[in-house]
Formats: sequence, C-alpha cells, structure tokens
Amino acid sequence: MDKILSARVDESILQRIGVLARQMGTTKKRVIEEAICLYAEKVRSGEADVFDATLGAWSRRESPTQTVAKARKAFRQSMGRHHS
Repeated sequence: MDKILSARVDESILQRIGVLARQMGTTKKRVIEEAICLYAEKVRSGEADVFDATLGAWSRRESPTQTVAKARKAFRQSMGRHHS
C-alpha cells in the first residue's frame, strides 16, 4: 500500500525530478523510489559513506568542552537580557 510523504524540497530539486520523469517516460514517484533504492544500495555496498557526506557537522576545530562553554555562555547572556 502506498503512503503519502510530505517534505519541503528545494524548488530546483523538484524541477530536476520533473525533468527526469519526462526523460525517462515515467512518474515523479518512480524517479524518487528508484533514486532512494540506488542510494541505499550504494550505502550498503560501501560505495557511499554516510559519514563522509555529513562529516562537516562533526568536524570542528574546537574541543567539545570549548563548544559547550560557548553555548552555555550564549545561553546565560540571552537569559540575562530577559531578567534585567
């Protein structure tokens, strides 16, 4: 049974999906399904490394302790403005 998926996607991606569907002579749904299946197979086979694709989120010059200290300082300053 098919289910409905709702997601905010950049307009350029939606256009690319439409163009691909027309070129392939199929539906947008089928383009998305095939793309997900192909990507999943790449991840399974090790050809696509999810951690490499998201490494920027974890790669920092500062230590975790410094990051936490900066976040706490920003929070305290923000709260201080509201309690004055």
